[in-house]
Amino acid sequence: MSTEEPRWLDAEEQDTWLAMVKMLTRLPAALDADLQHTSGVSFFEYQVLAGLSMKSDRRARMSELAEFSACSLSRLSHTARRLESKGWLYRTPDPTDGRYTLAVLTDAGWEKVVATAPGHVAEVRRLLIDALTKAQYKQLRQISERVNDAIGNEPCLGAHNAPC
Repeated sequence: MSTEEPRWLDAEEQDTWLAMVKMLTRLPAALDADLQHTSGVSFFEYQVLAGLSMKSDRRARMSELAEFSACSLSRLSHTARRLESKGWLYRTPDPTDGRYTLAVLTDAGWEKVVATAPGHVAEVRRLLIDALTKAQYKQLRQISERVNDAIGNEPCLGAHNAPC
């Protein structure tokens, strides 16, 4: 056990930390509430569908989709099951390597993304992009990239391999 005194946050650092924590809690909740109300999907479900829609063949290995969605394979598997029951995606063994499973966006899933995307983008623009100057959202991207680099490549493991 370390007897070294922690490096406590000063007042400005604490204000920054608390403002960011509040935003990190409220922004996904606001996006989720909007998507649930307007489209009947959760923010996370939309992320999964959108991730597949960005692929030219509308398919991705589950492990790649988990990384894109910043989630565990277990969470993605549960979500994929729900999306399969709605006919928006299906899972199949990867024909190039049977150790992997592919998630494939169906035509109905594509239509769901196409119908949902305009409203979602408008809400992202309202809550984030339009609330900032161009310089600020460029800074936010750079800050986000630096923090993500500090966290590392594991989508669901932070410092000391603690679950996110």
